[in-house]
Amino acid sequence: MRVGVFQFAPEFGQVDANIARVEAALAEVEADLMVLPELFNSGYLFESKAEVRSLSEEIPQGNTTQRLMRLAAERNMVIVAGLPEYDSSQDKFFNSAVVVGPTGYIGKYRKTHLFYKEKVWFGPGDLGLTVFDIAPGLRIGVMICFDWFFPEAARSLALQGAQIICHPTNLVLPYCQQAMLTRSLENSVITVTANRVGSEQRDNEDLRFTGGSQVVDVRGELKFRLDEQEEKVAVTEVDPARALEKTLNIHNHLFNDRRPEFYRNLF
Repeated sequence: MRVGVFQFAPEFGQVDANIARVEAALAEVEADLMVLPELFNSGYLFESKAEVRSLSEEIPQGNTTQRLMRLAAERNMVIVAGLPEYDSSQDKFFNSAVVVGPTGYIGKYRKTHLFYKEKVWFGPGDLGLTVFDIAPGLRIGVMICFDWFFPEAARSLALQGAQIICHPTNLVLPYCQQAMLTRSLENSVITVTANRVGSEQRDNEDLRFTGGSQVVDVRGELKFRLDEQEEKVAVTEVDPARALEKTLNIHNHLFNDRRPEFYRNLF
């Protein structure tokens, strides 16, 4: 199958313009699965709770999810994209990712491990690390940005049968891209990290994003990595069936060789 990313620099607060950029960029792209950055529609560096409220949307009825659903149907692809979510039933806000496909809404994920001032603006994810069936025999998991720092997140998704881990990000630290090679290798999964580029200067802060969006195969091999500044759609072919094979050699199996009885101090 063909998987890809759209790495670009969203304009803070310009939701319609950011969505329109995605629609234009993907208008002629041939892919089965496309991953967009974290908070792709809103930008990242919030200054107030009122700003979070004004830019957050309910899922799936919000404008962003609805437009992504139409785009997914038009392009016959699954799209995973990060956005700020408002949950009216709890009156809470979450840093979330939506999964949509050619037939409509598939599901959502709320970021488990919040980074820096996200803890001021968003509630911790309460849906857990789950996998989504996007086609017969094809399961994906979703992590958002700082989730990568916790190897338990990727392992949990892999143990649930995820063959591909989709990873919307707004990375500012320099470590993630190399670490995702290990996340792929230690779980024998494909990882698709979609980062943004550019910078945001707001509230006396200046955040610069590291780009480097990439796809990593099950043996920790880079299929591609974009540079730190380019705005680009990139697509590559992967074989998700390879992620079903956890055998390293005739004696070793990634999951069967685990000794969870000795890991209890992790919990």
